[in-house]
Amino acid sequence: MKLIVHVDGGSRGNPGPAAAGAVLSTPDGDVVDEATELLGIVSNNVAEYRALLLGLQRARALGATEVEAVNDSELIAKQVNGQYKVKHADMKPLHAEALAALGEFDGWTVRTVRREQNAHADALVNAALDAAR
Repeated sequence: MKLIVHVDGGSRGNPGPAAAGAVLSTPDGDVVDEATELLGIVSNNVAEYRALLLGLQRARALGATEVEAVNDSELIAKQVNGQYKVKHADMKPLHAEALAALGEFDGWTVRTVRREQNAHADALVNAALDAAR
């Protein structure tokens, strides 16, 4: 079973209070799950990785064998796809964890879209941060 996993992470301040959001849907667009996680005080890039990990965890729990992860962070997508090196110490373990999580699926892709095309996941992040005030 393939799932499309839209993820977004954000922090208010960099670093600042942060959250991760994930929206999982079928290839036809039917939403099957949503999740958010408050992350404490972290950077935006850490929040983006944590969102990817959240989405992959939820996809595994739903029984997905293939995932298409979609985010609006070019940095994360290019690091995971091997186009960029991971230089920042805080990012290296998250990168390794993401690759390990992706490796648990029979097939996977990670790609970026413009922020407006990731609005549902972004809205989850902002709602979680607003509720935590």
